[in-house]
Amino acid sequence: MIALSAGEPAGIGPDLCVTLAAEDALKDVVVVADQKVLADRADTLGLRQGTDITFHLANDWAAAATPTLAPVSCPVLRVWHHPCPSAVAAGQLNIANARYVLNCLDAAIEVCRQGQASALVTAPVQKSIIADAGIAFTGHTEYLAEKTQTSRVVMMLVGGGLRVALATTHLPLSKVSAAITPRLLDEIIEIVLTDLQQKFGIASPSLLVAGLNPHAGEGGHLGHEDQEIILPAIDRARVRGANITGPLPADTLFTPGVLAGADAVLAMYHDQGLPVLKMQSFGGGVNITLGLPFIRTSVDHGTALDLAGSGRAETGSLMEALVLARSLVLNKRSSSVSLN
Repeated sequence: MIALSAGEPAGIGPDLCVTLAAEDALKDVVVVADQKVLADRADTLGLRQGTDITFHLANDWAAAATPTLAPVSCPVLRVWHHPCPSAVAAGQLNIANARYVLNCLDAAIEVCRQGQASALVTAPVQKSIIADAGIAFTGHTEYLAEKTQTSRVVMMLVGGGLRVALATTHLPLSKVSAAITPRLLDEIIEIVLTDLQQKFGIASPSLLVAGLNPHAGEGGHLGHEDQEIILPAIDRARVRGANITGPLPADTLFTPGVLAGADAVLAMYHDQGLPVLKMQSFGGGVNITLGLPFIRTSVDHGTALDLAGSGRAETGSLMEALVLARSLVLNKRSSSVSLN
């Protein structure tokens, strides 16, 4: 079973969960959320309980993941119930529910760590309301690293025929250069190449690395990081046997001729690589966290408060996140079998 955290209750996470469930797309999924929040959103969207959707409610993972024996006439949504402390109105943030969002996420993380769930898929959270509640939170990626005590994780977006990993994630642009160190690049390159092999099943992955500065530094005339930090890290990876190219100017890296034959791109910062990927895949892109002890995928969009409860939220990205999670689970199982 896959654990799916429903994210911010006032956002479109609940909409996506109940809509996909009604389409019978969550057969192998347990949603970690407040059952009333999901039921209310289903009612708002006109999904009739017992006709369009049936809720299988449980207060622990094992019960939620156990197949129902009684026959049902419509798709089943399995819910591991976690109570939301305050009333939820679609599109209206409530600071009283900030901790609830993380409680659901913590529970989903734990069953993945214990091997009870095969993967974690996350619906979007509202970082601002969590911060307003006095909770230090910069994003799912960093939070998952902390909770799993993983020293280094890598954010990768998948979609539109691209895989783009990030050397830095949610940092102000003014802090990016100082954050790109030899150790960081060595670790990130190793994680990306290892997970391309072990999770994506690519035997000999090819990685393109973007430069930091315009024209990849123009030989040092437009910045020193490309020649002094990024290129040596690439050379060290080559010594270890990696198929890796760079640093490449970001303005020409994402062209068909350069991308041909490459399995992934490593961008130096968030808005260097992701605009290209999202232009090609928005609404169907997937965020995956590399380096974790379990598989985690997510949507490529935010909570879309203005769409919550409207019936206009697109399910494409969450559906793709589930499809990718299932594929990675199969790759992992196949890899385990071959090793044994």
